Amino acid sequence: MSSDTVLPGQPIPLPRGPVPQLGGGIYSRDGAVRASLVGVPHYSGSTLEIKRTRPHPPAPNSVVLGSVTRLSPLQAVLSITVVDGVPLPAGEEFTGVIRVQDVRATEKDKVKIADCFRGGDVVRGLVLSLGDARSYYVTTARNDLGVIFATSEAGATMEPVSWQEMRCPKTGRIEKRKCAKPEGM
Repeated sequence: MSSDTVLPGQPIPLPRGPVPQLGGGIYSRDGAVRASLVGVPHYSGSTLEIKRTRPHPPAPNSVVLGSVTRLSPLQAVLSITVVDGVPLPAGEEFTGVIRVQDVRATEKDKVKIADCFRGGDVVRGLVLSLGDARSYYVTTARNDLGVIFATSEAGATMEPVSWQEMRCPKTGRIEKRKCAKPEGM
């Protein structure tokens, strides 16, 4: 059995032989075994199941995903919606702050927030610490952290060109961003 994540309603490929006993997160309909939860199916004895993952608040060293909601010359504010790969329930987002000194590891004094992020960008970051009473301090100072999804002024999904530039496929225009290195590269 592969370790691929399945979505609710998606058929689960089974090995040849008798159908295993179905556990939590899995059901059978029209002769096909399907997932009822997001997750990785695994065997617990002779029972095939998908464990429910519970969302938890960010902690130091948690990898988070969030969208940029506000920018100032000194910081970008994120609405954190995913913590360690687990989506948070709607309406239970956390606030994160990327300070100008936490954008990248080198040349911190040359960083301009407006050249790294724009409103609506989806950012992958690492929680440094609990900030003030309202927010978490988040860093993008690693190659795999930064903007992972951005929309251009023309409304197209932008493609990363380098670690600090993204290109609009419609217009060919290049915009500055602090890009995350794509996974698997």
